[in-house]
Amino acid sequence: MFAYTIRRLLLMIPTLLGIMIINFAIIQAAPGGPIDVVIAQVRGRAIDPSARVSAQGSETQRQGSGEDRTRGARGIPPEFLAQLRQQLGFDLPWYERFARMIAQYTTFDFGTSFFSGQRVVELVFQKMPVSISLGLSSTLIIYLVSIPLGIRKAVRDGSRFDIWTSAAILLAYAIPAFLFAVLLIVLFAGSQFLQIFPLAVLTSDNHAQLTWSGRILDRIWHLVLPVTAIVIGGFATLTVLTKNSFLDEINKLYVVTARAKGLAERRVFYGHVFRNAMLLVISGVPGVVLSVLFYGAFLIEIIFSLDGMGLLGYQAVINRDYPVVFATLYFFTLLGLVMTIVRDLTYNLVDPRIDFEARL
Repeated sequence: MFAYTIRRLLLMIPTLLGIMIINFAIIQAAPGGPIDVVIAQVRGRAIDPSARVSAQGSETQRQGSGEDRTRGARGIPPEFLAQLRQQLGFDLPWYERFARMIAQYTTFDFGTSFFSGQRVVELVFQKMPVSISLGLSSTLIIYLVSIPLGIRKAVRDGSRFDIWTSAAILLAYAIPAFLFAVLLIVLFAGSQFLQIFPLAVLTSDNHAQLTWSGRILDRIWHLVLPVTAIVIGGFATLTVLTKNSFLDEINKLYVVTARAKGLAERRVFYGHVFRNAMLLVISGVPGVVLSVLFYGAFLIEIIFSLDGMGLLGYQAVINRDYPVVFATLYFFTLLGLVMTIVRDLTYNLVDPRIDFEARL
């Protein structure tokens, strides 16, 4: 597996490069930009993201050459615009800006935020603990509930328990996470009904003065609503995947043969079925982790006003803070590729018969 791992790591380089090229092209083609945001802030009004560049050479504002003639730039001194373009790096052609960005990324230098003035790496490390707390807690709960539930449903396939649990998890899956999050806020964190759980923070004001057990309980108390909003729809996919995987293995011929030889049902299940059925469940680990860490937590952090990676990325897109936008894209893309390699290595660890090297 060593040679296979090295080849997969090397394959990550062109994959990352291709994804960054596509994202860079999309963002360059989007209307508006950081210069428009700064001009709007100078004028003290909100920017109109749909404002189009005028016909007198506005395309150059996004391509990095020529004079800015956006609608928002009318009446702004040319000297100020030229200084602003140079400060933000838009005085260079787009291909040179892209080449510089990739060269910096190879050393994990993500530059400086256009608007906060902080280095992007510092921003990411500041926001990451919030996202990690949400992601790890949600993933742990999903797996602790879904895998035993899926196994139980496979063993009792077609029973009343199987039918009612299927209806419950499918109903939960049909409710969008953001809608369920709003419902939880209204019911348990709003002023109209119950004011039980806090919002916008993950620790209390006196968190530092608490004992270690008190700190853990305090963090759990603040995580209840956002984690519940994430996991409520996350049970369905993994539960159904686990159930179908175990059903497929239970009905195979080697299980019938093992039972015919007089092996105990527990030994048949955990000695043969469990090991083979868990391979398919393991393959879904990267998708679950990424969906919880990024896709699910993205909206949840915004709705609950939690200062994590999701909220950071959302604010960066709204403010056209390109260094932060590209850094978050790069981070999650790299994480996804690494998780895929981890999945393959776990495959081989669970079942050494799987040889990825022989397939390359």
